[in-house]
Amino acid sequence: MAGFVGKVEKEIEIKTPAEKFYNILKGQCHHIPNLTTDKIHTIDVHEGDWETPGSVKLWKYNIGGKVETFKEKVDVDDENKAVIFTAVGGHVLDHFKSYKGTFKVTPKADSNQGGLVKLTLDYEKRDVNDHDPIDNYMDFLVKLVEDIDTQLPAKLDLII
Repeated sequence: MAGFVGKVEKEIEIKTPAEKFYNILKGQCHHIPNLTTDKIHTIDVHEGDWETPGSVKLWKYNIGGKVETFKEKVDVDDENKAVIFTAVGGHVLDHFKSYKGTFKVTPKADSNQGGLVKLTLDYEKRDVNDHDPIDNYMDFLVKLVEDIDTQLPAKLDLII
């Protein structure tokens, strides 16, 4: 069983102020479809609200030409500026027994502009032959971060 467990990580440099980027992930996900229109269709709250840790949301998105859903429970680590999305339903669980995505946002040390987003996917495959999430989900999330970083600065006045 241990051979089915894995972790992949990727770091993406951002130009958006780290605090603003973190706040979008932490409690303003409802803005993400407007920042990544070709990837994320909708995000709806199923339990709780947009800002409370433990709330459950359903994401509808396009990956590899297919529409999928991701039902997640969100946890927040304000001290480390990390938002953790744990799968509780959706297509990702067709291939993984467990799937958790962590977005850790770190500001640049020398200014209040920009920073680094570290993406970590922790997972357990259902079958040893299933693809690792780097093959599709990590690439998708990297592009998602890049889209948010490109669009957010121009829309900060409207969003925050």
